[in-house]
Amino acid sequence: MAEGGEGLGTVPEHERILQEIESTDTACVGPTLRSVYDDQPNAHKKFMEKLDACIRNHDKEIEKMCNFHHQGFVDAITELLKVRADAEKLKVQVTDTNRRFQDAGKEVIVQTEDIIRCRIQQRNITTVVEKLQLCLPVLEMYSKLKEQMSAKRYYSALKTMEQLENVYFPRVSQYRFCQLMVENLPKLREDIKEISMSDLKDFLESIRKHSDKIGETAMKQAQQQKTFSVTLQIKQNNVKFGKNMYINDRIPEESSEIVLKHAFEEEEENEEENEEEVLTVQDLVDFSPVYRCLHIYSVLGDEEAFENYYRKQRKKQARLVLQPQSNMHETVDGYRRYFTQIVGFFVVEDHILHVTQGLVTRAYTDELWNMALSKIIAVLRAHSSYCTDPDLVLELKNLIVIFADTLQGYGFPVNRLFDLLFEIRDQYNETLLKKWAGVFRDIFEEDNYSPIPIVNEEEYKIVISKFPFQDPDLEKSFPKKFPMSQSVPHIYIQVKEFIYASLKFSESLHRSSTEIDDMLRKSTNLLLTRTLCSCLLNLIRKPHIGLTELVQIIINTTHLEQACKYLEDFITNITNISQETVHTTRLYGLSTFKDARHAAEGEIYTKLNQKIDEFVQLADYDWTMSEPDGRASGYLMDLINFLRSIFQVFTHLPGKVAQTACMSACQHLSTSLMQMLLDSELKQISMGAVQQFNLDVIQCELFASSEPVPGFQGDTLQLAFIDLRQLLDLFMVWDWSTYLADYGQPASKYLRVNPNTALTLLEKMKDTSKKNNIFAQFRKNDRDKQKLIETVVKQLRSLVNGMSQHT
Repeated sequence: MAEGGEGLGTVPEHERILQEIESTDTACVGPTLRSVYDDQPNAHKKFMEKLDACIRNHDKEIEKMCNFHHQGFVDAITELLKVRADAEKLKVQVTDTNRRFQDAGKEVIVQTEDIIRCRIQQRNITTVVEKLQLCLPVLEMYSKLKEQMSAKRYYSALKTMEQLENVYFPRVSQYRFCQLMVENLPKLREDIKEISMSDLKDFLESIRKHSDKIGETAMKQAQQQKTFSVTLQIKQNNVKFGKNMYINDRIPEESSEIVLKHAFEEEEENEEENEEEVLTVQDLVDFSPVYRCLHIYSVLGDEEAFENYYRKQRKKQARLVLQPQSNMHETVDGYRRYFTQIVGFFVVEDHILHVTQGLVTRAYTDELWNMALSKIIAVLRAHSSYCTDPDLVLELKNLIVIFADTLQGYGFPVNRLFDLLFEIRDQYNETLLKKWAGVFRDIFEEDNYSPIPIVNEEEYKIVISKFPFQDPDLEKSFPKKFPMSQSVPHIYIQVKEFIYASLKFSESLHRSSTEIDDMLRKSTNLLLTRTLCSCLLNLIRKPHIGLTELVQIIINTTHLEQACKYLEDFITNITNISQETVHTTRLYGLSTFKDARHAAEGEIYTKLNQKIDEFVQLADYDWTMSEPDGRASGYLMDLINFLRSIFQVFTHLPGKVAQTACMSACQHLSTSLMQMLLDSELKQISMGAVQQFNLDVIQCELFASSEPVPGFQGDTLQLAFIDLRQLLDLFMVWDWSTYLADYGQPASKYLRVNPNTALTLLEKMKDTSKKNNIFAQFRKNDRDKQKLIETVVKQLRSLVNGMSQHT
């Protein structure tokens, strides 16, 4: 049962294996057969049996099939045998045809080979054309690059290089020429950098040479704009306020109209010039090298290096521009060249600031301007100090104003320049003061120091037009004389000219009318208190100036002092600032001319005393005469006559001045006569000489009592000789007992006689008595007189010694 069951199980398995052998590839038969051997024992035998059975079945089927198709096979063989002959004929025909075709196709083959060769060439040409079409744009761009380099279009060349590197070279990177081009591009970039830098250096050198032309054009345009604005303002003011008239100091209308006409003509000329051609910095300078270089360095990624180089070079140029010439202060052209170069430099920088982005910044230009401004101020402060010509200083001021206005128009702060102008204004005033000092000296030297004569009304009006003098009596009849001399109207005119000159500097300083008024008044005060006063004092002290001239100088200063109020009105009409304003400065004419008058008065006293000394030196007394001449000495009478004539001249002086001069002269004369008596070189004096001296003193007293100058009360002037009178009375009446008895008493008759003076004179008379009366000692009267003299001398000596001990 078991074996039967086992056999039944293997039969389907063998059939399966046989099916696999029949259906699968022979490469897989091995594993199938192995499964037969790997199966149960005796399976191989059974499999072989099964295989034999299968083979037999297939053989039977094959036999059946062959039997079935045999007749057809036989028929086919028969047919084939029949066809053999035809096939051989066909073969011969085919062979012959093939031969003929071969013979005929040889030419075709040759042509075909030619065609193939042409097709290959055509394909190669197509390939070459495609490659060339790929390379041709690269070559064209490279050729374009070369052309741009030749045409110096470096920025475009750099852009072309970028296109070559980014677009074209990657397409043909496999070719050798492309590698050569790639290797050549860095060199071309360096060449472009060097060339553009060379162009930039040429540009910097060019603007350095032409900066003065640039600055001159910019300053001219600024001045034209300013002239136009000023002219327009003048027109508006004329319409609004009318013409400015001055009290007693009118500016002629014709002159005003000429100035206005000149301003209008200048405006029209400026407008015509502007219409013809308005030059800008771009017209004068080609900035393309800067733009190209900036773009080139930007493309090359080296913009920062370019900016640093440009700024460094411009700073160096700024230092060169700011360095002045050593003789700049000698002419205005030196200052103008200095300013135009600086303006040209900063105009270029301002243009670069606005048309480029980042090459220069506002902070950089401000820093550069502040550095330059400090240097400019230092240079101007140093060089302007050498200027001694006020016209040159004024032109310098005008240049600084135009310079400041020009740069202010470009956005640069210029307040420090206007502060500097105030310093230069003080220097300008100093130069004006020096110039006017010379003018005043010339006026004083040319003056004749005599009243101005007028013979008719026309001459009177000429003088009045020059100097504000009001005296109704002078207008009534002619000829007459003005009390002042020719120098007074000339000085008054020159003071006004000084005010005009000072006003010129104040123009265009952007200051208020109050400040201008204050400046004018202060500068005029300096002219009066320092320059004019100094000139007057120097004039007064000159040796050749006599008493008559001094008197006239005092009269002149009086009238100049009175004219100061008209000068104040003159300044008020210029500035339109009322004198009643709290902070308005007053003119110091009162103190100025008072000091000059005091100096002149003192000089009058001094010169009068010197003249008295000259007359006194002519005295020739015979101090040993026994009897007087009976009349006064000739030198003294001449002196008195001289004093009378001089004091008549003094009638034009203020009363106190004439009285003081007269009193001073009498006192000095009295002192001189006293010193003559007490001179140490005079050893002996006779009584006759004393009597003669007394006659001279009497003439002096008579002169004093004649009131040579009105205004003295009583015997005031005679008191100048009281010391001499009491001394001479003492010796003339020989009243020594009274003198000695009343000495020191307030009611003493000889109160003014000093014991020392009396002793000195008495000793000189004692020696004379001894010498002249050698034999008179035998006469009793003479002996008594000599004893009296000796006794008085002893008493006086004891009195003097007592006074010395008490002191």
